[in-house]
Amino acid sequence: MNNITFRQIERWTLKEKKPEGHGPHPLTLLLHGWTGDENSMWIFSSRLPSHHWLVAPRGLHPSPIGGFSWCADQQETYPSFDCFYPAVEALLKLLTPGNFPDAALDRFFVVGFSQGAALAYTLALLHPHRVWAVAGLSGFFPSGAEQSVAGQPLLGKPVFIAHGTEDALVPFSMARQAVMQLQKAGAKVSYCEHQAGHKLDIRCFASLQSFFRALTD
Repeated sequence: MNNITFRQIERWTLKEKKPEGHGPHPLTLLLHGWTGDENSMWIFSSRLPSHHWLVAPRGLHPSPIGGFSWCADQQETYPSFDCFYPAVEALLKLLTPGNFPDAALDRFFVVGFSQGAALAYTLALLHPHRVWAVAGLSGFFPSGAEQSVAGQPLLGKPVFIAHGTEDALVPFSMARQAVMQLQKAGAKVSYCEHQAGHKLDIRCFASLQSFFRALTD
């Protein structure tokens, strides 16, 4: 049965898939990249557990070249930690029992692509108690976040990172930097590097699926 729906909640536009049956259902946020929208992340949905409530929100800020962004006043190619802070707080205000009845909201999963991966890292570092696990795909570690890794706020938290060595938009060296910083924060990082551009290849798609399967077994 196809449970994919679109929903408007105040200023949010969402694409979501709710599992059948009674909850509480684990919830996974799907955070698109710059110029993306609520449809962009659905390519990953088949690799995620079928019993998860998948929620793909549209970024709140129009991009000047089309699509949407997670930063209101993006001045740099790779936005900073501070630039993502308002989006993090807005997402947490969205995730209420009134908006998502039957969802397990105490802790949730986050999958982000490109700019969405940087947002996912920011969310996890600012609110580690709310996040079960993070998957950052073709993303980067936002500048200014280095100060948040002290004290190992992500101690033992599972993180999956995948990146293409031929990525011309986000160089794979930035993924390796993310691995290093997240390990400093205490995260248990799984890294899949593959020969591709700004996307995932078949092997890393499979690794993403295996990562989530291991969390739910």
